Parts: sequence; C-alpha cells; structure tokens
Amino acid sequence: MFKDQQRIILHCDCNGYYASVECLLRPELKDVPMAVTGNPQNRHGIILAKNQLAKDAGVLTAETIIEAKRKCPNLVCVRPHHELYAEYSVKLNNIYLEYSDRVEPFGIDESFMDVTQTWQDFANSPKDFADLLRNRIRQDLGLTISVGVSYNKILAKLGSDLKKPDATTVITENDLESIVWPLDISNLLYVGKVTAKRLRAVNINTIGEIAKTDPEFLAVYLGKIGENLSIYARGLENSEVQKYTELDEAKSIGNGQTFSEDLISWPKINQGLQGLVAEVTNRLRKSNKVANVIQVQLKSSDFQVFSKQTTLTEHIQNYEQIWPVVQQLIQELWDQETPIRLLAVTAGGLENKDQVYTQVSFSDLTLNSSDDFDKSAPDKEFEKQKKLNNLVYKLNQQMGGDYLKLGTE
Repeated sequence: MFKDQQRIILHCDCNGYYASVECLLRPELKDVPMAVTGNPQNRHGIILAKNQLAKDAGVLTAETIIEAKRKCPNLVCVRPHHELYAEYSVKLNNIYLEYSDRVEPFGIDESFMDVTQTWQDFANSPKDFADLLRNRIRQDLGLTISVGVSYNKILAKLGSDLKKPDATTVITENDLESIVWPLDISNLLYVGKVTAKRLRAVNINTIGEIAKTDPEFLAVYLGKIGENLSIYARGLENSEVQKYTELDEAKSIGNGQTFSEDLISWPKINQGLQGLVAEVTNRLRKSNKVANVIQVQLKSSDFQVFSKQTTLTEHIQNYEQIWPVVQQLIQELWDQETPIRLLAVTAGGLENKDQVYTQVSFSDLTLNSSDDFDKSAPDKEFEKQKKLNNLVYKLNQQMGGDYLKLGTE
C-alpha cells in the first residue's frame, strides 16, 4: 500500500514500439520474425526494434543486421517510419492527458504520469488504474504498454521494465528490500556497462548493495553519478513530473556538430566534445541558466542515433562541472567501434542561476573532474587536453569573459 502523503507515479512504456507501429501498418508482419533496422543493404546497420518472434529467436536490439540474421535467417527487416512513430507518440500522450495534466515524455515511446490527485476518479487502486490505462491503449491504438507504478519516477521506470509485455508492476516503499534490492545493478536507471563494471570491481552487484554502500564513497568513486545512484537505490528520488503544457518552454540548451570525417578514436571524440561543452557552458552563462540534466547524443556513420542522459542532484553551469558528466555518458554510450558522424551535448532542466545556484568550491570541481570518468578509456592525450581546458577556463574566469577558446585541427 502507498502512504497517504506519497505521490502515485506511473511510467508507461510501449512494448517494441517501432516494431508494434510497423505491424499496425502491415498486419502480416505480426506472423513473422521482423525487425526495424537501419539500411538493410549496409551490413553495419543495426536492429532498432524487433517483434516477439524475433526476440524469441535471440535477436537483440542494437546488434548488427548481419549478427541478427545469423541467429534468425528468415528475419524480415523493414526501414523505419519515424513520422509515423512521432504521430503515435502524440496519440499516446493525448490519451494520458485525459487522466492527468502531469505527463512528461521520457522518449518517443515512454512517459511519466503523476496521477496522485486523479486516479481515484477512475479506479479502486493505483494498480487498477494502470490496468485500465493498458486496456485503453490496446483498444484505441492497437499497441501494448507496460506500466510501472510507484511513489517516484526511478522506481516507476524500474517497475515498467520488470514485466513485459503488457503488464503492470507496483513497487511501494515496503517493496524496496524484497523486490528492488535483490535485483542486479543493471536494472537501475543510468547504470550502463562502464558504471556496472566499476561497481562490480568493488563487489557491488545488486541494487541493495548500492543502497547499503556509504554514499560518500560512491560520490568519490563515481562522482555525481555515484551520488545519484545512491539516492535512487534507497528510493529517495523525488523529482516532479512536469506538466505537459510546460514542456514547450525552453528547457534545454544544446549544441551539435557533424564531422567531415567519422570519429573512431577517443582523442578525436574528446576534441569534438570539448568544443560542444564549451559552447553549451558559454550559452548557459550568457542566459544566466543552470542545468541538472545532461545528455550526450551521437549519430553513427549509418545514420543511427543514440543518446544517453543523467539527472543530477544539483544544478550546474561551468565547464569543469559538465565535462566529467559528458565523459561518463559518452563512455557508457559508445561501443569503441562504431564510427561517429555527429556528436551533440544538451543541458536540460534549466533554472535561473540566481534562484537555485549553490557555489561549489574549485577544489570540489577538481575532485569530481578526476573521479567521474572511467580512467581505462581516455588516454594520456585526454589528460593533456583536460588540463588545457582547465587552464583556459580559469583564464576566462579571471578576465570576466569568453576571450580564449581551444583551437581545432
């Protein structure tokens, strides 16, 4: 049961979204193993989504087409229809908005809902409400969703991932120890391959072990991401679900660059990211904004787009604060093999600096910069670049402007 003062948060996640929408377009695809892919003529194209038959054959999202067809020779590959996916995304959110004005998309096929004040009007319990919503989506749109129900966004998201397809999972505060803590760390939002490897290196393998680890140790060992994971694992995340009508406001500042040659090494990737982070921080300072959501996006040489983001416990603005977070995200995102055509960095969750900014000492920033990223990936060249960035940043601070910038080849 939920406590009287607790919020009721839902995370609604469409099952095999791209593939499901394609099956609405071509119903015969439901009866064959199929996948939505990049260019089928390009052997490096990857699996973007697959239906249940393909999943049962062992096909995995993000693996190459050639790998998938080794497992499933009769796999039917179809090109994506992104305009159609966007159209159905709007339809999904419009249905959610019939039940609450607090609907916050978390991607094209996922949304958070805060139904604390409204679920009683439609059902006898939060679980019954989630089941009603699942049935409504199935009947009206022909799609299925999995719904996580909890008292915060992180646990609601975890719940929707636990049972698929077309299922409801409820996680209350009393379920933390019995349901959440025994789960592998990979089930917790924002624990990617690199972070998981570092946690396992110090014998932290379950969410419960994250929760029981000294938060100060995690903060030093993993930086800001470690602080966040400790909060998430203990069930203490408390960010609000935004109102859908507020999402049109400028809530992010981003910058991207398409490169004339594909990037295939850490030094080149770091060089590209440095310019993007510098531009984003410049724009944050000029607009007097601070951010608590950092996102990194890359587009591969075959035009597939991947992104990863993290939500911080405090708002930040400076280069030295944002850079280590970007480094952590790119290391989680890039497989160290795929050629990169485009990079983008976005700062979101913007607020006015005067209202929320808390001064952080330069020594704290230096500690986070050195501790936040995986030392096994960037090499000595990156260390030189990082020191140069620090020097440029400090000189600009002393001169009161953005007079110095790093040059590029």
